[in-house]
Amino acid sequence: MKKIILIAMLAVVGITASNAQSTKKAKVAKVEGAGMAFETETIDYGTIAHNADGKREFVFVNNGTKPLIITNTQGSCGCTVPTTPKEPIAPGAKGIIGVKYATDRVGAFTKTVTVTSNAEGQPTKVLTIKGTVLPDPVKS
Repeated sequence: MKKIILIAMLAVVGITASNAQSTKKAKVAKVEGAGMAFETETIDYGTIAHNADGKREFVFVNNGTKPLIITNTQGSCGCTVPTTPKEPIAPGAKGIIGVKYATDRVGAFTKTVTVTSNAEGQPTKVLTIKGTVLPDPVKS
């Protein structure tokens, strides 16, 4: 009886894992018009030093059949400053949205960058940055 339950559980886990993989592949499939497929939608800075380099990059691919035009990128506050690609991104080409977080603010943070484009189906995309900025070490 225990063997039957174990085999059933392994079958369920195997089916779930294969479904998760096929869902991931569907996100990168070609779309009619322009499209955006990000390598990651969240950048984790981890734990960083006070006043460390706050620059990071969101990399994406135009998985559509037409040029992708990013019309606007907007940080959730003044401490999060994104950069918008100036030129259209050709089908199949990679693009970069830079973001700079003001690491002079000590403590944990979670901020967003809203991307507006001509992407089919999802013209607005919200990306996330997070991490913790450590205070300066105490001088003795």
